[in-house]
Amino acid sequence: MKRVLLFCLIFLFSLTSSFANDRDVRLNQLFNELKVNKATVASIVEQEIWSLWSTHPTDDKLTARLEEGSMFVRNQQPNRARDIFTEVIKLDENWAEAWNKRATVLYMLGEYQKSQEDIDKVLELEPRHFGALAGQGMVNIKLKNYEKAIRSYEEAQEIYPSMKTPDAMIKQMKEIIKQQSI
Repeated sequence: MKRVLLFCLIFLFSLTSSFANDRDVRLNQLFNELKVNKATVASIVEQEIWSLWSTHPTDDKLTARLEEGSMFVRNQQPNRARDIFTEVIKLDENWAEAWNKRATVLYMLGEYQKSQEDIDKVLELEPRHFGALAGQGMVNIKLKNYEKAIRSYEEAQEIYPSMKTPDAMIKQMKEIIKQQSI
């Protein structure tokens, strides 16, 4: 009986490990495609990346909770969304997208420093998270750290060259810096 149980545990671990590895391989492929494709194709690749990020690697219930929190964001109930995202983070501190969703809500609530702390965690877990980098740019604009905002947008653009937001925001920040120096 112990051998059967041990075999089952090893089998389940290998499935989980294999799924996580397949997910990582697919994300690596998608990020390579993101760098070389034109805007129209890159947009499709971006959506697939977001889909993978928003799907928990092993727990459908956490995926459902994340979607529930996102629904509260769409329905302009950021406090309820924050509570759900915090719950998801407590259940899996290694899921970058849960941190990213909460960072977004904290930004919406005007809690810019807390938003930045969550963004730091996102980027620790997924350094290629162009959404978090763009969000970091927005946080730094609110904090009037324009040079940091520019760097965040440049990093996002390096990962996702055809992303539209960075170009416009970098130009805007350079203009603000120029006006402040006059």
